[in-house]
Amino acid sequence: MIALFLSWLCIKASLFLKLTMWKYPENLAQKLPNLVELYLHSNNIVVVPEAIGSLVKLQCLDLSDNALEIVCPEIGRLRALRHLRLANNQLQFLPPEVGDLKELQTLDISTNRLLTLPERLHMCLSLQYLTVDRNRLWYVPRHLCQLPSLNELSMAGNRLAFLPLDLGRSRELQYVYVDNNIHLKGLPSYLYNKVIGCSGCGAPIQVSEVKLLSFSSGQRTVFLPAEVKAIGTEHDHVLPLQELAMRSLYHTYHSLLKDLNFLSPISLPRSLLELLHCPLGHCHRCSEPMFTIVYPKLFPLRETPMAGLHQWRTTVSFVAYCCSTQCLQTFDLLS
Repeated sequence: MIALFLSWLCIKASLFLKLTMWKYPENLAQKLPNLVELYLHSNNIVVVPEAIGSLVKLQCLDLSDNALEIVCPEIGRLRALRHLRLANNQLQFLPPEVGDLKELQTLDISTNRLLTLPERLHMCLSLQYLTVDRNRLWYVPRHLCQLPSLNELSMAGNRLAFLPLDLGRSRELQYVYVDNNIHLKGLPSYLYNKVIGCSGCGAPIQVSEVKLLSFSSGQRTVFLPAEVKAIGTEHDHVLPLQELAMRSLYHTYHSLLKDLNFLSPISLPRSLLELLHCPLGHCHRCSEPMFTIVYPKLFPLRETPMAGLHQWRTTVSFVAYCCSTQCLQTFDLLS
């Protein structure tokens, strides 16, 4: 009985490990093959060794409150990982291999030095909670709108000047926090019925880091994503030829897009090929995909029932992005 109890105790110990003075043990995966939780926070760690990828049963990894500058690509081998915490470090980028974490549900990368997020992050199909507060993000990849399970997205305290046109289109996404992004003046109207935090946004400060296309309505000026090539108005009655061609290709080959190999960079420029796989957004009126041109319509927050919820702590507006003059004229946020 004693031997059986000791054997059970060893198994339980292998499932949980917390280190306060960290030095990666040699052959940790061999010594603790069943390890599922690893807490390495607050240890002044600068580099995570490649051997971390050997912990194939790991479900929770906490590396917050360290001095990390690099996350090794081998982290993508942790296919069972569900919770990854990298907050309060010095990371400037994440490896694309993070997108290989198909079981990942929680990702906290707040308080780092990130300038952008890896586009392959949209491949984390189980991701529900994404926290990127207090970084240096000036844009969010539109691919993140494709995350099917994302329920809460927090990007407060960054340098965002615009948001993806489709953000909020997913029914799963219910909570979006973008507080204290002073350059941000427009929210996609898909967020209108969501729980949003936008206090401290819309300050009258020019964006100096990048030249962005913008449109004005009254005294409000809203910046648009860099991929937008043109802004349509209610006086435009004919779509540009490039936009017509892209929409035609999309509708013709939509059933083949999942293959991603029916067209090559030889047949289309790479930038247009990427847009074909992931449009700028979809019309807020009829859901038509848009690739190069959008028709924006402003709905100032102060003119909506949500104004009282934010108690005048922000000057942002909701922006409806439409695909044509007809949709632009018929769309009404409040109807």
